[in-house]
Amino acid sequence: MGEAEVGSGKGGSEEMSLKDKGNEFFKAGNYLKAAALYTQAIKQDPSNPTLYSNRAAAFLNLAKLNKALTDAETTITLNPQWEKGYFRKGCILEAMERYDDALAAFRIALQYNPQSAEVSRKIKRLCRLAKDKKRAQEVQNLRSNVDMAKSLETLKSEMSEKYGAEDCWKDMFYFLVERMETAVKSWHETSNVDPRVYFLLDKEKTQTDKYAPVVNIDKAFESPHTHSNCFPFLRQYAEDSFAGAACLVAPKSIIAYPQVWKGQGSRKWRHGQQDGFFVQFESPLLRKLWFISSSNEMGKTLCRFLLSLSLCLSLFMHAYNLIQIKM
Repeated sequence: MGEAEVGSGKGGSEEMSLKDKGNEFFKAGNYLKAAALYTQAIKQDPSNPTLYSNRAAAFLNLAKLNKALTDAETTITLNPQWEKGYFRKGCILEAMERYDDALAAFRIALQYNPQSAEVSRKIKRLCRLAKDKKRAQEVQNLRSNVDMAKSLETLKSEMSEKYGAEDCWKDMFYFLVERMETAVKSWHETSNVDPRVYFLLDKEKTQTDKYAPVVNIDKAFESPHTHSNCFPFLRQYAEDSFAGAACLVAPKSIIAYPQVWKGQGSRKWRHGQQDGFFVQFESPLLRKLWFISSSNEMGKTLCRFLLSLSLCLSLFMHAYNLIQIKM
């Protein structure tokens, strides 16, 4: 994390002895003792930038970053044209994860010593770290700020066209938004969603002691047989429970049948082997299917794209036609 300077000082043989002793302890990894000796030397020669630079290096290795930064700033004040002060400052700011400030300090150091390979390496590394930190923050923001209502703005227009007044479709829309946001957050946390069908039950007509708002469908996609058996059950369930809408959520990984993405080519299926999950929405006048793809960025799972499959109804809706809400 930095080496002590061996440069000459101004305080005579005793001061030199203190600095040299400090350098020996520094090389041996005893940074606390080294810092104490540099402090004694500074008391004898408070205007020597090398001593502050050396103590800054010792404090840096002791993780006393604020003290180290103060010494680095003093080094620069005492000798503004010495690249070592800016180098020390850059190393300390890097340890503080203040990458932009560290980069600025290293660039000044390079101005005073353009031949320094060490400074050039630091600048290259800091540029990469700053870029990675920025992207990591972007990924975290995307993971934290899930706003499916914004992604489904076009659906609002379709619902308005199909159902008319907002009162007729508002509950369905926000029912879908809530289900999709819950699924995305679950995927971000666990890289998985439970295969389920959620029902928007009628507050007045539904017998809530008999019909739950959610049905597990973890076996539905195991084979053509389980798939065909599940369809009439869910359809009858939706009808008997007076459901106004339904939302199916299923991870791609559990679907053994029908794997409708296979053999479709890149024009019809644009996500290759990417993992993700399907969301199907069913209402009396509107049906939709989406695939939400997933990737790994900066060590975090991130839902990337909401792909509407409405143009592939003949391929997908027939295959996933598990529920059909009746008027």
